[in-house]
Amino acid sequence: MSEQGWQGFLTAEGVDDWVVLHGGATAVFRAGSLGGAARLAEAIAELAGFEGSGALLSIADAGLTVRLTRDMWQLEPRHVDLARAVSVVARANGAVADRAAVQEVQLAIAAKPDTIDVKFWRAVLAYAEMADDNAVDPLGHGSTVWMQELNEAKPLRHAMHVDVSVAREHAEARVKAALAAGGRIVDDSEAPRSWILADRAGNRVCVASWPDGATEPTPDDAA
Repeated sequence: MSEQGWQGFLTAEGVDDWVVLHGGATAVFRAGSLGGAARLAEAIAELAGFEGSGALLSIADAGLTVRLTRDMWQLEPRHVDLARAVSVVARANGAVADRAAVQEVQLAIAAKPDTIDVKFWRAVLAYAEMADDNAVDPLGHGSTVWMQELNEAKPLRHAMHVDVSVAREHAEARVKAALAAGGRIVDDSEAPRSWILADRAGNRVCVASWPDGATEPTPDDAA
């Protein structure tokens, strides 16, 4: 796996509809009705190279979500062409891209290196392996679970938090909305790449514009 795929996607022309999330390039198209979204999904599914590509289509109300891969590290140059083709079909069907609606929610399970047990989470959730450190819903409905190593120096032996990956231009608005709803900032040292927030009880969530913001991650994010 290499960074060239997702970084190349970010710098490509003609992919303005798309957001590069932790789980790959994703777009949401507003089709006006449930039937319109279904017809758009059928038209996209007929594109050359779409069937068998591993992409996901999901419909909710009048919106169609298209995810080209299940992981950002799987993005390749061919996905740029596929994304452009999908956008052309969407426009031809009167659909409008909505980058503000694009997001991915992941559950990060943190533990000391010798206690990380991704096999347990795959088994209990009936999830599949996408990478060595994660588990994904085979149907694409549930949040991805990934394993994060805790620093040996940290007093905690285990912890969980939620990661929310959004478009770069909408991350700060998401943070402001969370603060207005009673949340607080725990760590903004990585902003605008990411913010760590907490609710009143101390439960934590990371709002991330990376990778869509195209800034490099640090090796050891706080859990």
